[in-house]
Amino acid sequence: MKTEAHGDSLVQLTRRTALFPVNCYLVREDDGLTLIDTALPGCERDILATARALGSPIRRIALTHAHGDHAGSLDALRAALPDAEIMLSAREARIAAGDRTLDAAEPQTPIRGGYPALATRPTRTVQPGDRVGALLVVAAPGHTPGHIAFLDTRDNTLIVGDALSTHTGIAVAGVFRPLFPFLMVATWHRPTALRTARALRALAPYRLAVGHGPVLADPIPAMDAAIAEAARKWKEPESHVA
Repeated sequence: MKTEAHGDSLVQLTRRTALFPVNCYLVREDDGLTLIDTALPGCERDILATARALGSPIRRIALTHAHGDHAGSLDALRAALPDAEIMLSAREARIAAGDRTLDAAEPQTPIRGGYPALATRPTRTVQPGDRVGALLVVAAPGHTPGHIAFLDTRDNTLIVGDALSTHTGIAVAGVFRPLFPFLMVATWHRPTALRTARALRALAPYRLAVGHGPVLADPIPAMDAAIAEAARKWKEPESHVA
């Protein structure tokens, strides 16, 4: 996997497939590292090797959501790191365990995307507002019902999983990209994804880290453009944050 450091705390790991790049992230903490997402199956050796090169143990593994390109190496990493804390949102943990039923208050649109059969269960379920080290858990539903993002409160880096993508151009989850249609195909509910994009933009991140594509510094103009495009394509009113 290719590695790239961003600022003092974030290390991006990227596995390039024939179809699209897949990112996961190591976040430096005082007691070690937090791993955000685990990429595809077979990435565990590179993730562990990167942690060794950084000279810090992986203390926590937190998933933005449990699609196979984000949870693919979770079981292997759990076997290698039996003491690491494993975290998902409470809502996403249900889906990861095989329950695809929808809550009464949720849009009644079938949940999409590939979910691997995971043997690993979370040791902790998290809710928006919880802390994972220096990271603030942020609600980010739309791509999946239980999708979350993580805001590093030290430098305002926002790790959003598949709530947005920057591969072949920035886009809100659910927007069609001819060279990267998979994010659209795997997105559960587009209006919810658009509301999430607006809420994430309102956090005014200094840096945007996504599941697929390059990390963006000063991402606000690009996020505004992506939100405007989604609103236009889906014929929803735009909402700008000053």
